Amino acid sequence: MAGRDLISTRSPRVKAARRLAKRAFRRRERRFLAEGPQAVREALALDGVLVELFTTAEAENRHHDLIVQAERSGVPIFRVSGEVMAELAQTVTPQGLLAVCAFVDVDLEGVLASPPRLVTVLAHVRDPGNAGTVLRTADAAGSDSVIFTDASVDPYNGKCVRASAGSLFHLPVVVGPRFDVLIPALKESGLTVLAADGAGKCSLDAALDAGTLAGPTAWVFGNEAWGLPEEILDAVDEVVRVPIYGRAESLNLATAAAVCLYASARAQRSATPS
Repeated sequence: MAGRDLISTRSPRVKAARRLAKRAFRRRERRFLAEGPQAVREALALDGVLVELFTTAEAENRHHDLIVQAERSGVPIFRVSGEVMAELAQTVTPQGLLAVCAFVDVDLEGVLASPPRLVTVLAHVRDPGNAGTVLRTADAAGSDSVIFTDASVDPYNGKCVRASAGSLFHLPVVVGPRFDVLIPALKESGLTVLAADGAGKCSLDAALDAGTLAGPTAWVFGNEAWGLPEEILDAVDEVVRVPIYGRAESLNLATAAAVCLYASARAQRSATPS
């Protein structure tokens, strides 16, 4: 059913797609790679995002519905060998479907135009797996947007895309604002800006009791190894720590983000009349 067979790793089409594993080429082309049936399904749900689709014969049979949907959407489909898929894929065991997608990020101004209730900010987060997991968590908690500052990992990094489990395609993602520009913009939009940090004077419990989380909130999460720099901690409205009741030294980034975001989501829903 796929429109054309590509049997060589030297095919210009294959080489062009493979280059998207590098950030410089992603930025130039404003395209990225998304692996697996879930990512393909989510990309197909957005008009014009899925640009090309590579599939093995086995995956074509297994995911017949996605192939048909892509064909009906006018997406060029290429059947490739296992060798070619291994060349394209960034996983040890490829799932046999790989999409070339257009960038989906939006402008900060657009996100703040209709004031959001809950925003997730990744500042100096360098690990793509952590970043993608926080993106997925933010989506699940009902965050209105996820913002990657200029010092954070590329959200189109293959590991980040996979860790997001399709959430990259679900909610507005902003890429690259400087923090000195971002913080004033968030505050001007009526958001209370909170930084999650283990050294915070205010505990998450205290913030909940004070009603801080019931209003529009932006949570800032930093690098798991060294946290947030002082200039960011000084610029936010409050630095909040997640209380540790047991003997663990700390929580990892994704877990701390889940605790904070769900605390805000619950507080906001409790404060909103049904």
